[in-house]
Amino acid sequence: MLTVYESGVLTSISPIRANLAKFKAAASATFTEKRRVNIRFLSPDLMNIQTRTLKVALPYHTFIASSLHMCIAGPIIEKCSRLTSRRSARAIKRRFI
Repeated sequence: MLTVYESGVLTSISPIRANLAKFKAAASATFTEKRRVNIRFLSPDLMNIQTRTLKVALPYHTFIASSLHMCIAGPIIEKCSRLTSRRSARAIKRRFI
């Protein structure tokens, strides 16, 4: 296909504006669209989640979704406090990377 394009038989054209808008909408909806997932939790775990969400004043569905998002978005690295020695802080960072 590359050789045919380079020979000049195939040429690139600009998409029609209506199609371009449709393609952009489809591309942006690909990653922003919410999808339903069913997960089964053990009763004690769900009760712990619901108890924790009462403290942060969030619905537990939102809390679960945001927690999963934070875990997937990148490695969790705890910042060391002034009370933690640098040596133990490095050990904590290594554990989560």
